[in-house]
Amino acid sequence: MAISVLDVRDMHVVPRLLRPEPALRPLPDRPADLECTAVAAPLRRPPAPVVVVAVGGVAQALGLVAAALTVLASLLQADSRPSGTTIGAGLVVLSTWVVLSATSGAALLDGIGRRLYVWLASVELVLVVGLLVAATCTSVFDRFSPQLPVPAVALLLLAVPAGKLLLAGATSTTQWLAQGPRVREQRPDPARKHRGLCVATLGLIALALTAVAVLVPSPADGGTPTHSVASSH
Repeated sequence: MAISVLDVRDMHVVPRLLRPEPALRPLPDRPADLECTAVAAPLRRPPAPVVVVAVGGVAQALGLVAAALTVLASLLQADSRPSGTTIGAGLVVLSTWVVLSATSGAALLDGIGRRLYVWLASVELVLVVGLLVAATCTSVFDRFSPQLPVPAVALLLLAVPAGKLLLAGATSTTQWLAQGPRVREQRPDPARKHRGLCVATLGLIALALTAVAVLVPSPADGGTPTHSVASSH
């Protein structure tokens, strides 16, 4: 054991054998899923497929209401009317269809999701296919005579749900939904800010309606004013 610097200098040190460093190996190829991809810029405005979905949902709802009113009028004027239970059930189903058509398109426009929209389009597709099979294989719709051939009508009806499914699966629609729901700006309620003006407006409307109800003669009076007329005998 060395007890001084001189002893350390005189000690015999065995030289260390230096191992050669391994040669550098090339890095393996990066998998395709880990490659850097360009990040798409966020969408500030709804893309064209989303706008078409929203407008189409409202248009479909209005078309269903118009068709329902036409069919209901023809059923009520027919000699053999269906029962009230059948008409009520049909109106409930149709109203549900109308509401779902409009709200599903609005939900996709707000970025909430497309599950309801896709589900409704799938149900419509199955319904159209079922009606087509029933029209071609049974005699249920023999009394209806459409102006167009049955294949043409089937293609027109199938185009609606098929187009809805294509729009819901578009790339821009997926990117729009991936951004999440839209953040709406919080604005103060104008009714709370101008409460006095709202009360005054409602009061004026009530006075105007009261004046119309009191001063305008009713049709039963033959157009004569309601004030009393003195008659001399």
